[in-house]
Amino acid sequence: MEHKHEHHEHRHEPPHREVAHQHDHTSNEHAPASAKGHEHHKEHDSKGGHDEHAGHHTMDFLKRFWLCIVLTVPVLLLSHVIQMWLGIEISFPGDKYLLLALSSFIYFYGGWPFLVGMIRELTWKNPGMMTLVAVAISTAYIYSVAVVFGLRGMDFFWELATLIDIMLLGHWLEMKSQMAASRALESLVELLPAVVHVERNGQVSDIPLKDLQQQDIILIKPGEKIPADGIILDGSSNVNESMLTGESVPVRKSKDARVIGGAVNGDGALKVQVTGTGGDSYLNKVINLVQSAQGAKSNTQNLANKVAKWLTIISISVGIITFIVWLAKGNELSFALERMVTVMVTSCPHALGVAIPLVVAISTSLSAMHGLLIRNRTAFENARKLTTIIFDKTGTLTRGAHEVQQVIPLNGQFSADDLLRYAAAVQQNSEHHIAHGVMKALKARKLELWVSTDFRYMQAMGVSGTVKGRKVVAAGPNYFREKNRQIPAIPAEIDQSTDTVNFILIDDAPAGIITLADSIRETAAEAIADLKAMNIRSFLLTGDNEQVAAAVAQKLQMDGYLANVLPHEKQSKVKEFQDKGEIVAMTGDGVNDAPALAQADVGIAVGSGTDVAAETADIILVNSDPKDVVQMIAFGRATYRKMVQNLVWAVGYNVIAIPLAAGILYPAFMLSPAMGAVLMSLSTIVVAVNAKLLTVK
Repeated sequence: MEHKHEHHEHRHEPPHREVAHQHDHTSNEHAPASAKGHEHHKEHDSKGGHDEHAGHHTMDFLKRFWLCIVLTVPVLLLSHVIQMWLGIEISFPGDKYLLLALSSFIYFYGGWPFLVGMIRELTWKNPGMMTLVAVAISTAYIYSVAVVFGLRGMDFFWELATLIDIMLLGHWLEMKSQMAASRALESLVELLPAVVHVERNGQVSDIPLKDLQQQDIILIKPGEKIPADGIILDGSSNVNESMLTGESVPVRKSKDARVIGGAVNGDGALKVQVTGTGGDSYLNKVINLVQSAQGAKSNTQNLANKVAKWLTIISISVGIITFIVWLAKGNELSFALERMVTVMVTSCPHALGVAIPLVVAISTSLSAMHGLLIRNRTAFENARKLTTIIFDKTGTLTRGAHEVQQVIPLNGQFSADDLLRYAAAVQQNSEHHIAHGVMKALKARKLELWVSTDFRYMQAMGVSGTVKGRKVVAAGPNYFREKNRQIPAIPAEIDQSTDTVNFILIDDAPAGIITLADSIRETAAEAIADLKAMNIRSFLLTGDNEQVAAAVAQKLQMDGYLANVLPHEKQSKVKEFQDKGEIVAMTGDGVNDAPALAQADVGIAVGSGTDVAAETADIILVNSDPKDVVQMIAFGRATYRKMVQNLVWAVGYNVIAIPLAAGILYPAFMLSPAMGAVLMSLSTIVVAVNAKLLTVK
């Protein structure tokens, strides 16, 4: 599986570190809430330090903004340019020193986050947007101080004050958007209750969630949130899992059914044995996956980062060139300096810095709330290029719940009931869908379950074991092919186009046949039709025989099928399509399909349920609904569109803004530093709003 290592590099990097890098331009002290460390998921009753940290810095920017805006009023009134505009005159002894004092406070207090950010960026040898802002405001401030103490020219104090005000406001709005992007993740964290009703030694008591342990017996009253993953021991209820799986209809759960922590109990009281708390819980795995995906940089993200870095370098370079050119043309120092500061401020690529990370954070959180868990961002973005989807039949396009149709003795030596007993005895240790069907039939007929030993699972063929001193094999046609033996004649009454045939061999002689049938999911045909409309071809992949595969593929109007495929052959089948130049997605259950999922350009684990850690899948669809595959592709396309729109806007804005700021239209039009800052902040807000408009259809 080495060929796909580039898709999975990010899995081993701490997600919160990655997200921090995405937001270098905002001094890195306020990475979005999605970047919270793992520790707060271990105790779900608190929101975690990092989120509070991000919130604190957001409020810090707002506090600095309000204080600076109050002090900006006297700065404006004391500035000669503003007085000329307003037709007023305010002067008194030492007025210029009061102006200097107020402006110095605004520069050092309001500009502090940018100055600290510049030092950090230069320490990392990664000059970025903070450096750009800090250089612009420092240049304006130092020049203005020189003017106060005798240098000929016009001070920049009012431009400096308004510039810092707008920068602080822009940063506050940007950070607010970043924090809002992970609200969906926060709402996942908040799904768990703070207090749990635990039954210990026959006594029921309320304990904090963090004290809950594996195997504890908990009581969940109607309307309460389920505090942890578990198995129902007693009671039945309609459980709402929509926030976790995207399944909008409450699911009826009764004894022996699994429940997920974070779901909401409906009308019944439940007694549940805890199987997963803290790090082992489904919810925690979802949160970690979402964090990891939000932190992972896709190809588009890397492109945006490169463009942002180059734009910063270009901005500083163009600013210096602008200064030299205007000075060389014989303009005053103050004019040349104003143009340089305007270029640096206007061209701040903040919009570019937030363009992709914001879409990433929003799309990943939204996906999780709709049952789409993204492990690999690059694969998710590549979903838009798919030309072919290969569906593993069982459990994806079909229900995967095989039911026994017929039990047919072949030689008259064993009765139908005995055959079922022998089959169930060897199947009882298997998790295969055929085993579940056989066990269900045994239970329905109220037959005794015999003991078996020497259990052996034969991949894609069947199972074997010793029952009552006899060697018993329960296997499909592949078993005979592998052993180079003749497949026993199948009676005419068996419809091989719909039924799966399982042979029972006792002491190596064919003793009987058990047939099982699997029903096609209601949404499968609609999903295949939707894929056709998207110009994506669909193929069926199955270990079943030609007739079953052909019947299902034809019924669903698929483009083709691959039958009698052993698990180890699935990978090569995917590769065959890729070798023809197809961009291939493979959907499977994430277990025996692992090599094929890893080989595919996009590996989709379908119907993983609570097993969210399907290691080789790029995307995990919590429900077993084929329509979710269509939804995932459509959402991947929508996400990429948003990224491109934001990139085009951010880059296009700078292409137009930089020449204007440099004074290319002077004297017909001249952009002031403050107006440049307004435009820069507006472009960031446009990008943030556009990202927020992303929705899952």
